[in-house]
Amino acid sequence: MRKIIFQMMVSLDGYYEGPNGDIDWHVVDDEFNAYAHKLLDTLDGYIFGRKTYELMANYWPSEAALQDDPVTARYMNSLHKYVVSRSLKEVKWENSSLLGGDPAAEITRLKQQSGKDLAIFGSSDLVVSLDQPRLIDEYRIFFAPVVLGSGKPFLVGIKHQIKLNLIESLVFKTGVVVNRYTAIE
Repeated sequence: MRKIIFQMMVSLDGYYEGPNGDIDWHVVDDEFNAYAHKLLDTLDGYIFGRKTYELMANYWPSEAALQDDPVTARYMNSLHKYVVSRSLKEVKWENSSLLGGDPAAEITRLKQQSGKDLAIFGSSDLVVSLDQPRLIDEYRIFFAPVVLGSGKPFLVGIKHQIKLNLIESLVFKTGVVVNRYTAIE
C-alpha cells in the first residue's frame, strides 16, 4: 500500500500563509531543493486542493520555472497530479486528473493501488478534511525561522487529536528545521 506524505512549511508562530496569503517568507535554497528532490524520487504523484493546484499549475509549466529551477520543474510537470476540488470542472496541467466524489474515498482508493508514495504539498484545508479517516501516513513539517504575527493558521479545523511519533529531525543551514512524523494509531 502506498503512503500519503503531507509536507508544509510553517512559521514559528504556526502560520502557513502570511496576512495577505503571502509565502515570500518560505526559505528555499539548494539544501532545501536537494531534500525535496530526494522525496520527489520516491513519489508517483501529488494530491492537491484547488488553491494549491492553481498556484502550482500557474508556475511550474512556465518558462520562468523551467529556467530558474529546471530539475524541480521536471518533477512537478512529469509526475501525476490528483486534484480535489468541488468547483473545478477540468484540470489542464500536464498529467493531472480531477478526483470526483468523496475525497477520502478517492484517496483511500489511490493508497490501495500499487506504486510509489503520493504527497500532499500545502493544501492544509484538504488535510484538515482528511482528519477523520486518518489518511495521512507521514507529516513533514518545515519550520521557517520567521514569526509572522498573523496569517492563516496551520491545520485549523482538525477535530480529533492526532498523536505523532517523531522519526527524523533535520536542521538546514538557513535555520529551517524539518520534522518528520508518523501518526500513532
